[in-house]
Amino acid sequence: MRNAFIGGTLVAVASGLIGYFVVIRRDAFAAHALAHIGFPGATFAVLVGIPVTAGLALFCITGALAIGGLGKRISDREVSTGTILAMSTGLGVLFASLASENTNTLTSVLFGNLLAISHNQIRTYALFTLGFVLVLAVIARPLLFASVDPHVAEAKGVAVRPLGVVFMVLLALAVTMAVQVVGTLLLFALVVTPAATALAITARPALVVAGSTGLALAAVWIGLVLSVMFNLPPSFCIVSLAFLAWIITLGVTRPRRRRGSRRAIVSGQGVAGDHHHPAPVELTI
Repeated sequence: MRNAFIGGTLVAVASGLIGYFVVIRRDAFAAHALAHIGFPGATFAVLVGIPVTAGLALFCITGALAIGGLGKRISDREVSTGTILAMSTGLGVLFASLASENTNTLTSVLFGNLLAISHNQIRTYALFTLGFVLVLAVIARPLLFASVDPHVAEAKGVAVRPLGVVFMVLLALAVTMAVQVVGTLLLFALVVTPAATALAITARPALVVAGSTGLALAAVWIGLVLSVMFNLPPSFCIVSLAFLAWIITLGVTRPRRRRGSRRAIVSGQGVAGDHHHPAPVELTI
């Protein structure tokens, strides 16, 4: 249980930090794809007898480099991501059929098994998280600039495309770790959902990153406790908590935003009769 809490904490920190950039860059599909690209890496590792984490990291990072290098625009990135995802899924089916006797390991890759995390994996994840945080701290400001307005950032001398590739590699590391917690099929719960929840509350980057990380940590910690108390799979508890936080947040914030939008429109229409002001424009957040 101690290993599960330590490993879950490391994974939640990495997922919470990277999740904000995944959402604002509209790379949720890439995160989803990298998890599935990691599946053939895990099955290949089982097949040849190497650590599953090594196979996951190898395939995820290779996929990240391919996605980041092939797609400059969002539309290009989606096409390259989908193509690479299809090929990797085929490889996963092949390797899984060849390694069919190791069904427990394959099930853990698909659905996660945080309670089975080992001391060696803890050390590996600690190194991953340390390198992840250091690199992200260095590139965070230019990455944020390039994510919000890539054309202006490029005009200002920001290396937008190399930054995108580095970001994809960081995402691959986060995915590699998160697979152990929630599996390839449920990865959204840690990488995307906490960040989307935090963004529904505030748009300030620092607060979103802090909120996203806090929500991911809470989902992992409380999910582990609930899984032990009620003998439930940890991944189910973690995913359910992240989903509930998102649903509740949307239920609270959306009506307020709609009321604010209506007030802004009515106010704009009120002054629109005064010919000194332009026609009102509704802005959606």
